[in-house]
This record gives sequence, structure tokens and C-alpha cells, in this order.
Amino acid sequence: MAIASRNPATGELQKEFAALTADGLEAKLAKSRSAFQRHRATEFPERAACMNEAASILERDADRYARIITNEMGKLLRAAVEEIEKCARCCRFYAENAGAFLAEHEVQTDAKRSYVRYDPIGTVLAIMPWNFPFWQVFRFAAPALMAGNAGLLKHASNVPGCALAIEEIFQRAGFPEGLFQSLLIENKTTEQIIADPRIAAVTLTGSDRAGAAVASAAGRALKKTVLELGGSDPFIVMPSADLEAAVAAAVKSRTINTGQSCIAAKRFILHEQICDSFVAKFVAQMRALRVGDPLDESTDVGPLSSEQILRGVDEQVQKSIALGAKCLTGGRRLDRKGSYYEPTVLAEIPHDSPASREEIFGPVAAMFCVDGVAAAIALANDHQYGLGASIWTNDASERESFARGVESGMIFVNAMVASDPRLPFGGVKHSGYGRELSAEGIREFVNIKTVYVAS
Repeated sequence: MAIASRNPATGELQKEFAALTADGLEAKLAKSRSAFQRHRATEFPERAACMNEAASILERDADRYARIITNEMGKLLRAAVEEIEKCARCCRFYAENAGAFLAEHEVQTDAKRSYVRYDPIGTVLAIMPWNFPFWQVFRFAAPALMAGNAGLLKHASNVPGCALAIEEIFQRAGFPEGLFQSLLIENKTTEQIIADPRIAAVTLTGSDRAGAAVASAAGRALKKTVLELGGSDPFIVMPSADLEAAVAAAVKSRTINTGQSCIAAKRFILHEQICDSFVAKFVAQMRALRVGDPLDESTDVGPLSSEQILRGVDEQVQKSIALGAKCLTGGRRLDRKGSYYEPTVLAEIPHDSPASREEIFGPVAAMFCVDGVAAAIALANDHQYGLGASIWTNDASERESFARGVESGMIFVNAMVASDPRLPFGGVKHSGYGRELSAEGIREFVNIKTVYVAS
């Protein structure tokens, strides 16, 4: 089977890659195990030197790597450059902090000495998506490699160029040969790899359906998993908020990466006092967005990543309209070559429609009006997902109520939800479990070992 790289802005096939053979996979697994044994014996300064070099490579070649992203999944070129730069910052963050995060610490007991140490566990298999094809990988790989582990990447099938470029970066940075490898394989091979005894743990970013399948396979093999799954993040606006700032952030949050982000705002929950005004301003700004070539600096919204994704988004929109939702703008694909969809706003949304109950992975916003804080929290929580939430209020008591009451892994007040290496990232409910980034993220894939010295 060939794995294809296709430009979603034009629909053109760029390159095909042969899928890894069974013998090729075995060789990569063996090489990963050998590289781990060498790498685990290194000290943090040696690992940090390599990780800082990876950051330098990303910074020096940012434009080249960004163009691979744009040509494979359609991200605006300037956004792709920002993604590469963020990966470099993540590398430097863990190069600087991993030693402190994983330092031995003493615990006072009846022993002569008792302490906790953090040891690497082996090869971590990462199953990663196409929407942030560098960032999703580096936010796993930087802490995992700094902790002394090895990494194997099963990337999304539409971004093979990104997968191979990331492997090249870690090789150029000076890490042991085979420590980080990309596997160009079919999805059906993944379960076999999870079961292999040389795989110590699995991390996945993707849909909740994919997460359930991976967790099931890993559970049978008694392997730890970290799952970052879907999101239908609420964006809640109260009367005390700065309305202009909230609208601008809302439009950006809903259309960033052409709406293809798990932490993009998707459900806009608006207090009835400001609902009409917010919606009018939001619709006007969505209509003013320029949809076009992701390589053009004047473009605001690029193509969706594939024809399949576009058809899925349109199906969700049309079904919601058929069930009674009102389309205020957009609601159709653009009549041009490539996978382009109009920025869309839906209102008066039935409870059982896709716009209310599902994650729409495209530039489609769902508007809801409520009569107060309690109703906003109830509506925000009335969903299978619980990844992030953006809250807009200048009332201190409201902030506390939302922070305490909204069921999500992250709450951002008067700001868009975003990932930051310094902060834990992850969700609850069908949005997954475990955490990436920060100290919590690097400790997910280590052996937390108790050492008790009696005398």
C-alpha cells in the first residue's frame, strides 16, 4: 500500500510513500530498543544539548518545515511558521527544566534514607493527528526523550512528509540513531505494534473513537496510555465582558487552523443581554474573512485538510439545518478547486443536532443564548467532551463559579484556550485522560520508583 501526500489547496498528489514491510517494522522496533538502552544511560546535560540543537534546527529551517506542513494539510504558511517556532520553544523548555522535574527527592520515613526517583520506561508509541503535524509530535517527543525514553511515531497518513522531517530533525540533533523513528504504516498494523513487548506505553491525540480503540488494545497488553481526544469547547460571554475583545477572540478561536483544532471554540454560549449584539458582530467578522490560498499572506482561512474532512463538515452542517438550525452565514463549500468551506454561523440549534452534540472540525460556529451563570455552566457541561473552556467576564464571583463549575481540563478567562509548555494540557470525559506538557507531562512516561534504605 502507498501512503499519499496530497495538497488540499489544489487536490494534487505530491508524492507517494511505500508502507513499511513486516521486516522493516521489525528492524525499527529492534533499533528503537537498542537506542533506548544507550540513551537511558545518558545524563540530563547530554540530552539537553541534543534537544537544544533540535530547537536550533527548527529555528534555522522554519520556513522549509512550515512549507511541508502547508503543502500537506493546508495550514496558513504564517501559522505553520508559528507552529515550528512553538516546537522549538518546547524543546528548549524541556532541555532547561527536565532535570529539575525528574530530580530525586527525599521523603522522611523510618528508614535511614528513603527517596523517589524517576526512571525512563522504554519506547513510547505516539499515534498523532494531521492538524498540528509538528506541534502534536514535539509536545510528546521533547519530554519523552528528555526523560530518557525512545519514541516511535505513527503519524496521520496524509502527512508522511512531516513525519519523516521530524525524524530527520532528531537525527541531525545528535540523539542516538534509532531513538526517534517514524513508522509509515497502515492503521491496521497499530494494534500489533501496541502488543509488542518492546513498546512500553502509548500516547494518542485524535478522536474519541480512535482513543477507545487504542486504550482497549493497550489495556489488553497492560500498557499505560495518555489520550488527548476531541473537544467541543464552550466560549462563554457574560454582560460584564469586553464585547469587542470577546468577539475578536471568538472569531480567531473558531477559525484558527481553519477550525481544525481540538481546543478551538465551537459552542458560543452567550448571556441573553448581549446575545444579539455579539452574534451580529460575530457574523459580520466571519463574513469579512478572506478564504483562499494558504501560501498567500492576505488569506485568513485556508482549505480543510482533505476532501473527506470537508464532506464530513458539510454533512454535519446540512443535517443541523434540516433539524431546524438557522444558518446566518456560510453553510456550503466554495466553488473552486481544493477543499474550501465557507466560514459558517448557526443559531437556534436543536439539542439533538450535530452542531449541538458533536465536534465539528471546520470553520463552523454554533450560537446559544442563556439567561445566567447557572444556565451557561449547565449547557457547557451538557456534552460528552471536556477539554477546554474560554470564559469572558470581568465579574470576580462569576470567574470563580465558572472555574469551579465547568467540567473541563482547562479554563481560560478572558483569553482563548491555548497550549503552553509551562501548563498541563488535557481533558476529562470523552476528551481523554492524562496530561501533556509541564512537569505533569514529563512524569506520565516514567517509572516513579520508591527507594527505601533501612540501614
